[in-house]
Amino acid sequence: MANNNRLRTVYAFAREMYPKTVKTDIQYGTAGFRTRATDLAYVMYRMGLLAVLRARYKKAVVGVMITASHNPEPDNGVKLVDPHGEMLEQSWEKLATRIANVADSKLQDALNDIIKEYNIENMNDRAEIVVGKDTRPSSPSLSKAVTDGILAMGGKPIDYGIVTTPQLHYFVMCKNTNRAYGQPTEEGYYRKLINAFKKVRGDSFTNGNYTNRVMYDGANGVGAKKVKYLKEALGGSLIVDMYNDEIIGSGKLNYLCGADFVKSHQSFPTGVPKEANARCCSVDGDADRLVYYYLDDNGKFHLLDGDRIATLIAAYLKEILLKTGIDLNLGLVQTAYANGASTEYITKELKVPVACVSTGVKHLHHKAQEFDIGVYFEANGHGTVVFRPEAKTRLREAFQANNLSPDQKEATERLLNVIDIINETVGDAISDMLLVETILHSKGWDVREWEAAYTDYPNRLMKVVVTDRNVITTADAERTCVTPEGLQNEIDGLVAKYRSARAFVRPSGTENIVRVYAEAATREETDKLAAEVARKVYDMAGGCGAPPEVPQ
Repeated sequence: MANNNRLRTVYAFAREMYPKTVKTDIQYGTAGFRTRATDLAYVMYRMGLLAVLRARYKKAVVGVMITASHNPEPDNGVKLVDPHGEMLEQSWEKLATRIANVADSKLQDALNDIIKEYNIENMNDRAEIVVGKDTRPSSPSLSKAVTDGILAMGGKPIDYGIVTTPQLHYFVMCKNTNRAYGQPTEEGYYRKLINAFKKVRGDSFTNGNYTNRVMYDGANGVGAKKVKYLKEALGGSLIVDMYNDEIIGSGKLNYLCGADFVKSHQSFPTGVPKEANARCCSVDGDADRLVYYYLDDNGKFHLLDGDRIATLIAAYLKEILLKTGIDLNLGLVQTAYANGASTEYITKELKVPVACVSTGVKHLHHKAQEFDIGVYFEANGHGTVVFRPEAKTRLREAFQANNLSPDQKEATERLLNVIDIINETVGDAISDMLLVETILHSKGWDVREWEAAYTDYPNRLMKVVVTDRNVITTADAERTCVTPEGLQNEIDGLVAKYRSARAFVRPSGTENIVRVYAEAATREETDKLAAEVARKVYDMAGGCGAPPEVPQ
């Protein structure tokens, strides 16, 4: 009876305050829900309801983050964060999609179905839900809708205000580990990262060709707001020159700046001075992506993306691990979008195992957890390092046992401190920046020496508009096209014409678009291969509009 009364209240409030105003369906994906902010109020309310059910089912704190990351400012979105700071379990993504799209008149029944299916009995439990938001002007009103949903379902909202997405993941993890992972506050987050960073760096701020200055593009978002505190706390250990750091109401979030712009356009963001060989980095709107870049003496742009960051980290961790003498297995996880040169460098030069998984951070994160130490990054700059609890225990026990040589003890202590620089819950641009700066300082490298580790193959991304993206299906971590029948054979034939070439196609998760990726030994060959594959997709998968032009 109490459940029915609760759900009747939920339904009445939804009908009166947050009616479903959009006829088209919305789908929960890796990034949660994202669309125009004006169409999201009812979705936010319903995600507040679902978050409480998830928390009661897991008997733990869960999180709700309001952000659209690198999307333009008119958009917003929402994602749920599971108890260990990870993304929402895939089976519950389907529930989120169902709850978001069900008619108002069916909402009560849909919620009741979840309660029965998952045997959620503790409906009077005031489950804690951690709520955060980015700097978009629409975020405060959408945050209220989430909070209203949490309260309507009898939960307890804990509002952290404006935070980065990775900070919210961190807070959830801290609360569910009884603070063993860290203090669930912004101050606790900064203190953990900065203290570890300073311990590893020591008293020497420069080393070899490394200088302790980085030019930082904050994408006019929360990543700019939060780095201001970090900058002050770092003192002279790292000088962060900030650009694109306007915050709320500027209308410039992600506009001509930020990690996605730099990666997609292969060019400098607006507002950042073009200083030759200066080390620059950009984050995205919610500060979970990071890319580095620089201009050489001839004014040519050089990008150091997620692949470069991953290889830098993997090489550094392997070097320290060997010095500890402790037998832990290290692996690196990529997607098919990783540049082939990076994969060759990792496997042949570093001799670190590489796994390839489907696109989406959740796939990389889960695969990385199979290693004692798992490094994962998407080429777009979203990634982190995860450590098995048993691996961390072995490191701590070895350090405390006093049977290591001085060099082994120093390396083990360094690795333990490096772990505290890393936000293991999710890709974190601020944490990743501190880790990159730690490694470059340790090696004494400038940005050019970092890039010199290997040479990328030229690559090209193209989009083909189709009538129905579902005609394309893939296998082998999206590297093989299964349908339409015969398309993969055509792709294989085209790839065979070029040196060091590969290509694959995959459907978009949200639009009737097929994405084409190609790489080859030269820029000319790459562009031609990409266009030829795109034309085959257009011809065999129901292309729309003008066909792709193939260079002659």
